[in-house]
Amino acid sequence: MNGISPWAAAAASELTEAEHTLFEHSAGAYHFKIYQTSDSIWIAAELPNGGNIAFRPVFSTGASLKISRIKINDAGIDLWLNGIAGAFETHVSIDNGDTPVLRYTTSLTPEKDLYIPFWPRDILVTTKNGKPENSEGQINASQWGTRSGFIYMSVTRPKSASILYLQNLTALNDYCQQTETSLGDSVGGNWPELGFALPAANKKPLQAGKKVIVNDAFVAFDKVPETEPDMIRGYLNLLASIYLKMPLPETNYQPWPEILESGLKDLIDSPGCWTQVAGHQYFNAYVSDYNTPPEIMVQLAVLLPLLDYVEWSKRELEIMKVIKEGLPAFFDEKLSTITRWLPAAEDKLEGEEEQKQPGVMDSWYLHHPLLNLSRLALKGDKVCEKLFLDSLPYAIKVAHQFNYQWPVFYKMDTLEVIKAETAEGMGGEKDVAGIYAHVMLQAWELTKEKRYLNEAEKAAATLQGMGFQIFYQANNTAFSSGALIRLYKVTGKEMYLNLSYMCLAGIFRNTQLWDCNYGYGKNYPTFFALFPLNDAPYTAAYEEQEVFCALHDYLKHAEGVDILPSVKLLIAEYIRYLVDRAVYYYPTMLPLDMLEEKPKTGEVDPKLWIALEDLQDGWLKSGTVGQEVYGAGNAFGILPRHYLQVPGEDFMVYVDYPTSGFNAKKGQNIHFNLLGDARLTCRMMIVKTGKTKLPEVIVTTSGNQEPLPSKNVKRGNIEYILQGNQQVVISWRKS
Repeated sequence: MNGISPWAAAAASELTEAEHTLFEHSAGAYHFKIYQTSDSIWIAAELPNGGNIAFRPVFSTGASLKISRIKINDAGIDLWLNGIAGAFETHVSIDNGDTPVLRYTTSLTPEKDLYIPFWPRDILVTTKNGKPENSEGQINASQWGTRSGFIYMSVTRPKSASILYLQNLTALNDYCQQTETSLGDSVGGNWPELGFALPAANKKPLQAGKKVIVNDAFVAFDKVPETEPDMIRGYLNLLASIYLKMPLPETNYQPWPEILESGLKDLIDSPGCWTQVAGHQYFNAYVSDYNTPPEIMVQLAVLLPLLDYVEWSKRELEIMKVIKEGLPAFFDEKLSTITRWLPAAEDKLEGEEEQKQPGVMDSWYLHHPLLNLSRLALKGDKVCEKLFLDSLPYAIKVAHQFNYQWPVFYKMDTLEVIKAETAEGMGGEKDVAGIYAHVMLQAWELTKEKRYLNEAEKAAATLQGMGFQIFYQANNTAFSSGALIRLYKVTGKEMYLNLSYMCLAGIFRNTQLWDCNYGYGKNYPTFFALFPLNDAPYTAAYEEQEVFCALHDYLKHAEGVDILPSVKLLIAEYIRYLVDRAVYYYPTMLPLDMLEEKPKTGEVDPKLWIALEDLQDGWLKSGTVGQEVYGAGNAFGILPRHYLQVPGEDFMVYVDYPTSGFNAKKGQNIHFNLLGDARLTCRMMIVKTGKTKLPEVIVTTSGNQEPLPSKNVKRGNIEYILQGNQQVVISWRKS
């Protein structure tokens, strides 16, 4: 039996006795009734098999809530009410699509300046006879910190429905700005009292007479999943259903070719980015961090995006030669493996953190460099191939020692575990099995030795049962998703496709589907931002850049596979928003007063086009961790994937959605496929690269031979708005 609060007990009692129905509506197997009680408006949802759950769009303390006006339409109801707190206005709608989606939006206009020390949550799970204490269910995942304000849950007694509840926190910005509160952890609760509660406003009151949104909830319904794959697919599908109905913020075009040049110059020329050891130059992890020895992960995390750019631009960069020359020094002959820290400088480690000790390895730090070395090896780099192949026996030895379940930190020589779990009872770095599988697949592709494929399968199989807990570090979880869909294509085993979805669900569960526009958050967009760790309080440039590239790769690997439409939609939208947002990791784009003056590591130089590690909640300064050199790959990853070059012409084609099949030959029409979902739109631009005026351009799409309308925009470029998931043809003639 559940414990409940006095507010829940009172609400359940009043709901049981409520007789007058303000509004009724059925959507599929779900029936909705709206009631008024003394202090609330409730939407009671009757679920299949006798389940019941109630949502509260309006709450006004004291038994004084009065309706002043009602307006009913086919799919919903609008109510105007008055209470002690002030005047309320609520709009309720119920979508009748394949997946029913309930939405309720409520505003409050306070009669007086109003402090709000407490606000009850807006979901109460009950039984058929109105006993919330007897209901049973499972919370599969919910908000942590400033991630999306959501709960994904199943009502299991009676077994009646799975529900994804998502609060559109963007709508709550005015409330937070007035009261100086944060929306972190605003959605949660304990069964059976769940959902959103207004952040306690004790510091500053809501202003009298000023209307603010106090709730904007979306709720999607589905059947209770029978298996873990059902649960994951259900989450992805429900999230996409809600996403299609959310008010989405606009994006802007960012001039990435110019941003890249600024970033490349500062990366090469800034002394704070470099250190020298034993005659070789190495990147610092953070600007002006000379106390930490060079790390192989840092060198390769910059080198690989540079390689993407060089292959796209056909440009030679001396900096790449400098990086490569220093890589062999990371190989430890005694252990026969690459190491995290440069052996010649390990004595600089002072042990102020658990992993900052000689010979200590953070589990993912072994596999991430191996993955990047394998990519270089597959491109024909013999030095990197030797480093990669020579290190594989050690990596396999470690995997076997830990039975494919890696701890957080261990000693490289003895394999003694230094730190077993990320938190008590949570296990180690769970997604390392996925990135290890990726490394083994790369080795199999390089050598054709089946033992590596077998290793990949053994590791991947251990991911079953992890659910949303699979996510440890964002980029590694994303790399894992790509490895798993590759395994599916190689073996045909459905398990691997399902596990790839599990990794993607972990990614999207750790995003921020709202725009923080209070405090410093007004200075940069945050919609669809991704957090680097499952408990990180900030979003981070490096992990976002690598997830962005990994999701592009996932779509390439998925060609020929009938993947979930929801997956196509969510990946494309994450990419679209990142291509706009990523520029705001550069401190040059931000006001000085929001930058941390004394970061944890190194220095923050606001004039450098080197990304900050961290963008924080709107009330906190950013750059508190430092300015990360290893996060310099943003622009070098974006250009090759979103700027499509046209031979012999003074323009490029820019698209903020992922694409495939781009075919451009000199003097011929351009053909390519837009990925994503046809129900959403993206931006395409014809971008000038020379001084001459752009030619007359004609753009058509599959199923529509009429030329698309265009708009002349800044810098002489031409902009188009296209729907996703269609073929595009571009022709032109000189004016």
